[in-house]
Amino acid sequence: MADPTDVAQVRAFNRFYTRVIGLLEEGMHKTLHTLSEARVIYELNKEGVTTAAQIALALDMDRGQMSRLMTKLVSQGLVANLPRGADGRSNPIGLTPEGKAVAARLDAMSDAAASQTLLDPLDAFQRRDLVGSMRRISAILGEPDTNTIVLRPPRIGDIGWLIHRQAVLYHLEQGWNVEFETLITRIYTEYDDAPGPKHLWVAEIDGEVAGSVFILPSTEGDKGTAQLRMLYVEPMFRGQGIGRRLVAEAITFSKEAGYDSVMLWTQDCLSSARSIYQKAGFQLQKEERHRSFGADLNGQYWVLDL
Repeated sequence: MADPTDVAQVRAFNRFYTRVIGLLEEGMHKTLHTLSEARVIYELNKEGVTTAAQIALALDMDRGQMSRLMTKLVSQGLVANLPRGADGRSNPIGLTPEGKAVAARLDAMSDAAASQTLLDPLDAFQRRDLVGSMRRISAILGEPDTNTIVLRPPRIGDIGWLIHRQAVLYHLEQGWNVEFETLITRIYTEYDDAPGPKHLWVAEIDGEVAGSVFILPSTEGDKGTAQLRMLYVEPMFRGQGIGRRLVAEAITFSKEAGYDSVMLWTQDCLSSARSIYQKAGFQLQKEERHRSFGADLNGQYWVLDL
C-alpha cells in the first residue's frame, strides 16, 4: 500500500501540472478544440490513414467517446471517412486538408507553449533537470519498449551520479548502509588510478543513464586477469538486456586487451546479476561469508577464462 504522503504528493503534482500547462482552460491553447479532440487530431496527423478503433486503442479511450468525437470532427470538415482499401480495414479515416492545417497549427502552438511556459524561464541546468525528470517519469510509468541502447564513456558528472544511484538502489533493495557507499566511492577512485587496460561503459537510453560497468586490471596481483566491477542497471530499464550487453562488451574488451581471464566479486543475494554472469560463462571459484554494509552476506568469486 502506498504511503499516504506519497499519494498526496502525486495528487498535488497533478493539480500543479494541469494548471501550468493549461489543461483547465476550455479549449486547447485557447482554441475551440478540447484536449481530447486535439489528441485525436494529433494521432490522425501522425498515423495518416487509420481507423477510429486504432486511435481509441492508442489513446486508451472509450469507444463511445471516440465515436462522438469522430462525428464532431467529421461535421467540422476536419476528418473524412475514406473508401476501404485493399487491406480490408473497416472504416478508414484521415484528416482533410483543413484538418491537416488545424493539426499543424495546434502542433506549433503546443511547441510554443512548452517553450514559453516551461523551458524559456529556466537556465540550462534547470532545463536539463526538468527534461531528465520527465524522461524518468515516462520510463517508469510507460511500457517497456525497444529504444536504442547506447554504450559510451563517462561524461562529467557521471561518476558521482553512478555512486549516488547505486548507493541509494542497494540501500532500498538490499538494506545496505553507508559502508557500501564508502566502498564504491573507493572502487571508482581505484578505477581512475588503475594502470593498464581499463574501460568504463555507461549505458544510455534516450539521454538517460540506464546502467554501467567497468573493467580494470585485477587487484589480486595477477597481471593477466581483468576485474569486472560495479555492474548495475536502473530498475526502470531492467528487462531490456542491458546487463547482458554491458557484460558482453566488457568480455570483448578484455579479450582484445590481451587479458587471459576476467574475475569478479559479487554477493549471492544479487540473483539477477549472478544469472547474467553464469550465462556469460563465468564459473564460481569460491565463496566466503562476511558481515558488510550492515548485513550478513555470502560473497562469491566468479572467473571466466578467455
